[in-house]
Amino acid sequence: MNALIRAASLTNFQEVAKSLGFDPRAALMRAGLTRAILQDPDRRIPVDAVATLLEEAAAEADCSTFGLRMAESRQLSNFGAVSLLVSQQSTLRNVLITLINYRHLLNQGLAMEIEDAGKVVILREEIVTDVPTRQSIELAIGVLFRTCAALMGMRWRPLSVNFTHAAPDDVRVHQRLFSCRVDFDSGFNGIIIPATDLDAPNPSADQEMARYATQFIDSLPTAREHGIELEVRRAVYLMLPAGRATTECVAQGLGLSVRSMQRQLDEAALSFTALLNQVRRELASRYVADPKYSLQRVSELLGYSTQGSFTRWFFFQFQQNPSAWRQQQVSIQARRSVR
Repeated sequence: MNALIRAASLTNFQEVAKSLGFDPRAALMRAGLTRAILQDPDRRIPVDAVATLLEEAAAEADCSTFGLRMAESRQLSNFGAVSLLVSQQSTLRNVLITLINYRHLLNQGLAMEIEDAGKVVILREEIVTDVPTRQSIELAIGVLFRTCAALMGMRWRPLSVNFTHAAPDDVRVHQRLFSCRVDFDSGFNGIIIPATDLDAPNPSADQEMARYATQFIDSLPTAREHGIELEVRRAVYLMLPAGRATTECVAQGLGLSVRSMQRQLDEAALSFTALLNQVRRELASRYVADPKYSLQRVSELLGYSTQGSFTRWFFFQFQQNPSAWRQQQVSIQARRSVR
């Protein structure tokens, strides 16, 4: 399974690259992306290719905030037809629900969730892919932040922006884009807002226009979801760090009963346990290979209550303990960088 994303996600990729003195042509060719593809905003391209491209560009341009710089100039209109529907929603809650319901038209690999945490609400975002996603996550959260700010104005009052990865050496771009506290090494990727702000009104909302936009978008040939596998994987990505990636929680998050979700998985010859393990393997490969994450931290992000449980699972999956596997990956990367 390879999720797809609109080419519009790379609208300003080349401009950011050039502003950093980096020629992106070689990186684009390695990703299989031609100028013709980038000039068609509705063309679908693989999420894995885009995520890898952004990581390579950040490394080659020596810029740890490459994705965030792209988010700085992103406009609501880059959402295409979905932008009209989003902009006409009556409250912040409806704006977010609409983005979640139609995210497959923008990025099939994007997982989003609104989590009620008492007096605050957590807007979680993840990118479902088995390649590194620091740049993709910062781009996605930056775009969400700017979208809400553009629609809600002074009613957009986030308490913090959170990233699971470590802080860069220079946080000035984060401070420039986000008008709130930024927490790194967090337990999730997303934004925390006051719960009362969910019902803040959108001053530009138009109910009739929203109804028209819904009818138009639902008539598009791409307006259907792409199967239970992707839906379950997206939910697992979101719920693992909080220890909620169970059949009950995932089914509830998808608006299904456990029996209904299991029936759909059976029809697709899939199992929840296998999908959960698959996501854990993808995330383990990403986090363990990065020395910036302690192994205790990795075990927490994968939903394990103890590092010992994580270590036993990892050895069964990779036939090495995590520290040995990490050292091997570091050595491989070092040899590649010398070539």
